[in-house]
Amino acid sequence: MNGWILAATVELGGGGAAALWGVTTGPPARRVVAQNMTTSALCPALLLLSQGYGRPSYVDLALLLALLGPVGTLVFARLLSDDLEGGRPSAWALTWTAAGAGAAVVTAVCVATGPGRAMVKVLVIGALLIFGNVIASRALSGGLRGVRGG
Repeated sequence: MNGWILAATVELGGGGAAALWGVTTGPPARRVVAQNMTTSALCPALLLLSQGYGRPSYVDLALLLALLGPVGTLVFARLLSDDLEGGRPSAWALTWTAAGAGAAVVTAVCVATGPGRAMVKVLVIGALLIFGNVIASRALSGGLRGVRGG
């Protein structure tokens, strides 16, 4: 086991367990926020596992997850808008913490890969991951018109 795999295990253990607990318990508002945070936990873990095992295909999975995760959250927010009207979920501290952790992982992986096409792909994943989850969190808290009826 190397440092990359250990970091991915910590990421999956901490972030994945918290997201799983949030998805399986509580009101719909907390469940949707936890579903959004699942992307923030799994995508950096895939980048770390890609480095740890030397498998570039894991980076492609991270790219797909970073693209589709926030879109799925927006779809859930739209479909469950009536259930979410009672209490607007707010997870700004969690969102920015996850964004900071994602940025740290993306920076570490970029340093490890060095300049080139792979680094550009990792930077795109980082941008999609951070900005997508921030936009999805804003939509969940009622900040985007037409998504939550705000």
